[in-house]
Amino acid sequence: MSADGQRNATDAAQGHGGRGPGRLHCLVTGASGYVGGRLVPELLEAGHRVRCLARSPDRLRDHPWTGDAETVRGDVTDPESIAAAMRDIDVAYYLVHALGSGARFEDTDRRAAHIFAEQAQAAGVRRIVYLGGLTPKDVPENSLSPHLRSRAEVGRIFLESPVPATVLRAAVVIGSGSASFEMLRYLTERLPVMVTPSWVHTLTQPIGVRDVLRYLVGSATMPDDVNRTFDIGGPDVLTYREMMRRYALVAGLRRRLVVPVPILTPRLSSHWVGLVTPVPAPIARPLTESLRHEVICHEHDIARYLPDQPGRPLPFDQALALALQRVREAQVVTRWSSASVPGAPSDPLPTDPDWAGGSLYEDERQASVDASGQALWKVIEGIGGDNGWYSFPLAWAVRGWMDRFVGGVGLRRGRRDAQLLRVGDSLDFWRVEEIERGRLLRLRAEMRLPGLAWLEMYCETDTEGRTRYRQRALFHPRGLLGHVYWWSVSPFHAVVFGGMARNITRAAAKSTDGPRHARHTVRP
Repeated sequence: MSADGQRNATDAAQGHGGRGPGRLHCLVTGASGYVGGRLVPELLEAGHRVRCLARSPDRLRDHPWTGDAETVRGDVTDPESIAAAMRDIDVAYYLVHALGSGARFEDTDRRAAHIFAEQAQAAGVRRIVYLGGLTPKDVPENSLSPHLRSRAEVGRIFLESPVPATVLRAAVVIGSGSASFEMLRYLTERLPVMVTPSWVHTLTQPIGVRDVLRYLVGSATMPDDVNRTFDIGGPDVLTYREMMRRYALVAGLRRRLVVPVPILTPRLSSHWVGLVTPVPAPIARPLTESLRHEVICHEHDIARYLPDQPGRPLPFDQALALALQRVREAQVVTRWSSASVPGAPSDPLPTDPDWAGGSLYEDERQASVDASGQALWKVIEGIGGDNGWYSFPLAWAVRGWMDRFVGGVGLRRGRRDAQLLRVGDSLDFWRVEEIERGRLLRLRAEMRLPGLAWLEMYCETDTEGRTRYRQRALFHPRGLLGHVYWWSVSPFHAVVFGGMARNITRAAAKSTDGPRHARHTVRP
């Protein structure tokens, strides 16, 4: 149990959230996301029962807390699934956002919030808890970025519903793996001299993710007559320029030179951030747009209900140091990329029969490996990120650059953990869709493509007891452009996918003691 978890458990027990009569039943939406994936274990530590709502429950199965929480399938835009998920719930956490799901994401957010509030009322839920964005004071809502405006509207919908709501409003969240932290980290580490937009002079009030979780857990036990927003932030009010300089100091880097350039609009600066950091432009843009206005806390009333502990909220430098420590120790629990790119629920799987609809192109390679299955699996599960893709690095890099150019995620997301993968992890421009340890790793592409793509890697044993590597690349085209795309890139498959099969088997053989080598019977 973490120190924060122990404190939260104590705090909850002192209220009516400890084990026993005061134990609450909590619904968490967005449990596969950055904050939700960290909130679930904290609620469990505080003695509450937890039910998670997920569009794809399998994505939660490898989390260490999965066995202690209930998971149900559903979507916040589907009233029936929400009604079922709300059954017997005391506190409902709303931690989802439709950003990135299309130009009409505000309409989706609005509809989902109304559905959530209506079903909470029908089910007799005692409280809704929502984490939104801190909005500037005295700025008309129609002048806000679409991102902040939608967040504010969702909060207002919950406050106007009959169910009491706690709406927490935060600015920049500092924690290992958060989008704000990674944007700050990569901008500062990669650019000793930075040409920056004018928003680097805007004041903001960052908050550590540990304090966000403390407020979220504590909100479950607020009195029934509390129905309001709370501004939450750390003790430091800083410009983004000061945040970059202090990051350099905490990280032990040389002093950074920051040169503001007023002509860099939020749109242009989001593309600039997308080029320099792992955060793609579609996600960077709402972050940079939110920095156009001063976003600082104008009250700290939450302390009336959740008194501050000594040294809390964490100062900015301490929150940075803790986040950096987690990164260096490879202990990043969730990342900003934990939430997947939205896809249609009718998207097929590569395991579907041919009659599931449409064409399914396939490139299959096989090779015998003079190594143990354990050695081969270690190579398979360690693929991507800093370990690379075992095939023509320039080709993968070019494909990543092309994806970033058209607003995709590119190759810079890397891995959450250097050795272990779990279902739902992002892996460069792939997502782990299925993993059967020691046998199968299936990745679904999240790059911009005219279709759906998967990459499967198998560790098998042949009839003679020898280790065998099998690899399949699959593509389900959409329209004529999808077919043209497949046939235009297929001439390079021998280099890219054939090279991958050869190099993975070589790496497995090399990791085995003794003068043994892979027998490369790669079969196209």
